Amino acid sequence: MPFPARHPVGVRRAVRAVAGYPPSVEDVRRVVVQAGYDRMAREYLDYIAAIEGDPRLRFLAELQNRLRPGSTVLDLGCGAGEPCTRLLAQEHDVVGVDISDGQLRLAQEMASHARFVQADLAHFQVLPETLDAVTAFYSLTHVPRDEHARVLLDVATWLKPGGLLLLTLSARGETDGMQDDFIGVPMYFSSYGPDTNRVLLDRAGFELLIDKVVEMHEPGGQSSFQWVLAQRKALQSERV
Repeated sequence: MPFPARHPVGVRRAVRAVAGYPPSVEDVRRVVVQAGYDRMAREYLDYIAAIEGDPRLRFLAELQNRLRPGSTVLDLGCGAGEPCTRLLAQEHDVVGVDISDGQLRLAQEMASHARFVQADLAHFQVLPETLDAVTAFYSLTHVPRDEHARVLLDVATWLKPGGLLLLTLSARGETDGMQDDFIGVPMYFSSYGPDTNRVLLDRAGFELLIDKVVEMHEPGGQSSFQWVLAQRKALQSERV
């Protein structure tokens, strides 16, 4: 697998070059997500540590094996930065994005080599073709599903030709609504099932390199997620 091509614009410069990225909390769904993760920031770290069979490090290794050291990486919904943002920042030029100030305060402690931006990942912009990779661990499911297609198209635009996307998607069918108690706070979740996810990724211009549904045991019970490692397809003009 060839490495994504390098580019002289680092991820920090690419993010700085785009004006206006405050968190967008214009509806109750975003308010719930932001407030919820602020309230249970440290509890979420304990929750992650208690998950049995979480495959995130295995799939992170699949991404890392395809990246050159010093690659430009954007982590969407980075949370407290532990463990993935921290591990990525040990080898790469990383910016983490999260809507929660509470999570980002922890991330600055946990992953001091990364830079962080508070923003709504669904309304965030980066200069085109400036990133080697984008990651989104368990975060897109907090974005209204009718925005998923646009977010994936945006990500494809930010990636260099051959750039990589590693993300977690729902594997339990369609859902859209509030959960009363997620680690002690209300939380909003929204998703499609795996078949629709694949269609959206294809339409956004991605080729699936890995597409696996993995079950794991969270403190609240059994769950399953669709793990995808995808590569931005070359446009017709880029093949010539």
